[in-house]
Amino acid sequence: MVVEKNAPLQPWNTFGIVARAQTFVRVRSVADLHAVLADPELAPAPKWVLGGGSNIILTGDVKPVVLKMEIKGLRLVQETDRAWIVEAGAGEVWHDAVAWTLAQGFPGLENLALIPGTVGASPVQNIGAYGVELQDRFASLDAIDLATGQSFSLDAAQCGFGYRDSVFKHAPSESTDGSSMPRGMGLAGRAVITHVRFRLPKPWKPVLGYLDLERRRIEAGVDQPTAQQIFDWVCDIRRAKLPDPAVLGNAGSFFKNPTVTPEQCTDIIARDPKIVHYPMPDGSIKLAAGWLIDACGWKGKSVGKAGVYEKQALVLVNRGHGQDSVTGGEVMTLAKAIQTSVYERFGIRLEPEPVVW
Repeated sequence: MVVEKNAPLQPWNTFGIVARAQTFVRVRSVADLHAVLADPELAPAPKWVLGGGSNIILTGDVKPVVLKMEIKGLRLVQETDRAWIVEAGAGEVWHDAVAWTLAQGFPGLENLALIPGTVGASPVQNIGAYGVELQDRFASLDAIDLATGQSFSLDAAQCGFGYRDSVFKHAPSESTDGSSMPRGMGLAGRAVITHVRFRLPKPWKPVLGYLDLERRRIEAGVDQPTAQQIFDWVCDIRRAKLPDPAVLGNAGSFFKNPTVTPEQCTDIIARDPKIVHYPMPDGSIKLAAGWLIDACGWKGKSVGKAGVYEKQALVLVNRGHGQDSVTGGEVMTLAKAIQTSVYERFGIRLEPEPVVW
């Protein structure tokens, strides 16, 4: 393992916020994790797992030991008549892993192209885009208990997946529904994911439910697009809507799309007929958070060095540069102002996606 003291974290969070880690450990193997847990200084200290830094807002320096996950590796572990089972190390860049599966002839993750972050973070957030969520392609994962050093594996049911949610986002003592053991047991701050396996089904079928993808299909004049075509379309759509973090610091979509009852949606439509909404399988209605924010007049506005992206109101951006970067406090001040506006106009409370540290 490689241990650094007083390490800068600005290069390791996509918002580009200036902060430092008291202790920064590069974890490049399972053996590195065991070494951390055997070290007399590091073992008893609180720990914070860092992947690609694409879903965090830093509001100050980080005192817990930062475990920067850099475990690599991509391989096909099993092939059956019904699926390919592919394994990826937690430190692999998510988009690179998606591209690799397609290059190897294992389609199924193409709708999730260009999502920032690492493979290890994907189950934590249950990432999703354009009609596909990670849980739809998930097989299992390996992790290590940071308290005991024991390795364990979880299947999809044990991960307690929900909308941008999993057992890894809940504290050990927290229970989300009072009855479901996988959710209630809580692994936030307790475990670190080392490897993730995906189940990519055969025969492959395109997922084209989103309007943007259907438009691309019609424009291309293609009845049955390939996985590679969908991958390319998703990349084009995301690049047109979302800023590149390397150019303009951001954490991607900042708020979750809220869900309401059909009655609530009918009431909102009566006042705002153009509201973007999608019916869900459980009968609820998902509303487009970006549309709600835009309707409140926030697109392009700023608070200090924190701004709302001109092309997509769902994205908050860093308008500072270098050491004169936005602060986490400015970002959260802007976020809270947006939440207040949306609640006052629509009666809906927006929930942030990033983890605030």
